[in-house]
Amino acid sequence: DVVRKVVIPAAGLGTRFLPITKAQPKEMLPVVDKPVIQYVVEEAVASGIDDIIIITGRNKRAIEDHFDRCIELEDKLSSHPGSGSHTYIDMSEIPNIHYIRQREPKGLGDAILLTEKHCNDEPFVVLLGNTITIAPDGEPTCTQQMIQAFRKYQKSVIAIEPVPEYKIPDYGIIDGTEIEKNHYTIENIIEKPAIQEAPSNLGAIGCYLFTPEIFTHLKQTKPGKGGEIQLTDAIRKLSGSIGLITHCRRYDIGDKLGWMKAFFELALQRDEFRDDLRAILREDVCDS
Repeated sequence: DVVRKVVIPAAGLGTRFLPITKAQPKEMLPVVDKPVIQYVVEEAVASGIDDIIIITGRNKRAIEDHFDRCIELEDKLSSHPGSGSHTYIDMSEIPNIHYIRQREPKGLGDAILLTEKHCNDEPFVVLLGNTITIAPDGEPTCTQQMIQAFRKYQKSVIAIEPVPEYKIPDYGIIDGTEIEKNHYTIENIIEKPAIQEAPSNLGAIGCYLFTPEIFTHLKQTKPGKGGEIQLTDAIRKLSGSIGLITHCRRYDIGDKLGWMKAFFELALQRDEFRDDLRAILREDVCDS
């Protein structure tokens, strides 16, 4: 029942963020003073995971550089304490990170399939590189909640949440039966359905815990729209996977508005920024 591995797909082109993502990975977009993908890695580490695999693509070297040591910077910060050292990423707290390059943009399902040998027939977590989840103080992380559900049911776990009606066409929507509070058996999942065709308002939020069974179904999944292998098609074939509504606040960095919302909300949670940021926002409201 030990879950040690996390797969973080980060090979997308980030077209919804152009022009900022022409030369910079969208996973490296800053949210306050950390790139999005650092939040994702920190969540995995806080959840007890010690084996991290990031799926990258062309023009994603900045991700590898970010999680590498920089001796010159470390020396400067150690000799000038207080000059940003409190926000510098301490690599001693991050396990070794492995990188696999997706050479062709064949979709999320293909990206996950590339990790089969590394996952070595073990259960593993998938956290998308553009989704931040924050647990309330004292509560388990989203990943820890999925691990708890996996240990109880011994099935793959899909994190879900109720989504507004107008957002339903943007999600994989589940058809399921509630078996206990916030836990559903998934009977079907439909990728980006029309509102009138959606079986519920419960959408997958980009956090998963899969048993090795998922690889069998990914191999059998034929390319769909755009020649991509859709993860949803493979999830649909899983035997009795569990949909889990977690207690976490999720920030979707899938488009510019979601990114800006995450930036402001997370900045307002920081004591060092809260008062000044509120004052700036009040000034702008009054000026407008």
